[in-house]
Amino acid sequence: MSSSEMTGGGSVNGSGGALGEATQAPRKKQRRGFAAMDSAKQKEIASKGGKASHAHGTGHEWNASSAREAGRKGGLASHGGRGKNAGKQ
Repeated sequence: MSSSEMTGGGSVNGSGGALGEATQAPRKKQRRGFAAMDSAKQKEIASKGGKASHAHGTGHEWNASSAREAGRKGGLASHGGRGKNAGKQ
C-alpha cells in the first residue's frame, strides 16, 4: 500500500490532479425528435397521423356530452372544485 492510499491523498477519478481540474462545464442539452423539428414540420407530421387514424376508423370525434365531461374533469383537476360553484354539480 502506498503512502497516498494510507493518508487518503489519492484522487477518486485516478487523475492525480487537483479537484477543480477534472470538472467540466455542463453541456447544453440537445433537442431530439419532434423537439428538434421546426413547428411547420411537426404540424405536417401530426396532421398525417390524425388523417390516418380517422381513415382507419380509430380517430376520436367530440360530441357535446363528451366535450362537456372533459371540460368538467379539467376544471376539477385544475381548480379542485373550489370557487363560487363549488357546491353545485
